Amino acid sequence: MTDCLELLHEAPTHPLDAPPLLFLHGAYVGAWCWQEHFLPWFAAQGYDAWALSLRGHGGSRTDRPRDTLSIDDYVDDVLRAQERLPAEPILIGHSMGGFVAQKALERHPFPALVLLCSVPPTGLAGSLLHMLVSSPLALLEMNLFMTGKRKPHRSLVEALFHHLPPEPDLARYLAASGPESLRAIWDMMGFSRIDRTRQHPAPVHVFGAEHDKIIPPDQVETTARFYDTTARILPDFGHTLMLEPGWERAAQAIAQVLQPAAQAA
Repeated sequence: MTDCLELLHEAPTHPLDAPPLLFLHGAYVGAWCWQEHFLPWFAAQGYDAWALSLRGHGGSRTDRPRDTLSIDDYVDDVLRAQERLPAEPILIGHSMGGFVAQKALERHPFPALVLLCSVPPTGLAGSLLHMLVSSPLALLEMNLFMTGKRKPHRSLVEALFHHLPPEPDLARYLAASGPESLRAIWDMMGFSRIDRTRQHPAPVHVFGAEHDKIIPPDQVETTARFYDTTARILPDFGHTLMLEPGWERAAQAIAQVLQPAAQAA
């Protein structure tokens, strides 16, 4: 059996003359996290909006054990997905998906990258040290969840969200989540760092969240310095900003940096 990738799509009613958007999710989730709010919202603004489930996530299958899946495998998924789109997409990556987007830019010229609470180019070590000091129980629960030993408990949930979604929605999100590849996590610990000399030229827009306990603002600033740009830290959000109450403010901030790409298309 070969890998079969899930691509979710929201087509615009009144399309802009702009590149399509390809949203890349973080660890533990799938394309569904974008379908909840962001895909329909960006389609309503005129963007051709797509979201990929990396292999072993969401509706994307894999014929290999989950823990053998690497960041390079996930990059392969992105490159396969972009071939199915009508034009070269702007990559919008959250957390692990931001790291995958950065690695994808080493292998393919994309019009632009938008990094949301992304794993920095230097990897996860700084983030894990921050969690060890500030949220040790959440880090323990994350490790247990990653290995499939139990569902998230309250400490991890509070590390993911600054404002909790309504309980029925939160229950759905947790039920749809699942373990992450240990190989991919190890890759992000420093075994698969970003090589800027190999990246194709492209604008990189860097966003973080004020109350992010997983990729805190100082780690977002590290990413911005790597790309010689300015980090935009969104106030009153936690890590999982696309599912938090008030998500529209985050979507609007992203849309603002996309406007030049739409005007140039």
